[in-house]
Amino acid sequence: MQYVICLALQLYFFVLIARIILSYITHLPEPVLPLARGVRAITDPLLVPLRGLIPPVRIGPGALDLSPLVLFFGISILRSLLCR
Repeated sequence: MQYVICLALQLYFFVLIARIILSYITHLPEPVLPLARGVRAITDPLLVPLRGLIPPVRIGPGALDLSPLVLFFGISILRSLLCR
């Protein structure tokens, strides 16, 4: 059971990386849109509440969303505690 949890945490880590990469692409090609929607559907349940707690950092005219970084730390902490 512990192996399954560790594997799920590792996969979620990679899906979160995909979410960050896809967020930088403004116009996704049509074949990639279903993948992007799936990645958002998987990551939004954890990122949206974190965004409510952690305001974006203003950098000039834009803002930096720190919620993925906090989620990366959370996953890393869980993996260090559970996956030895």
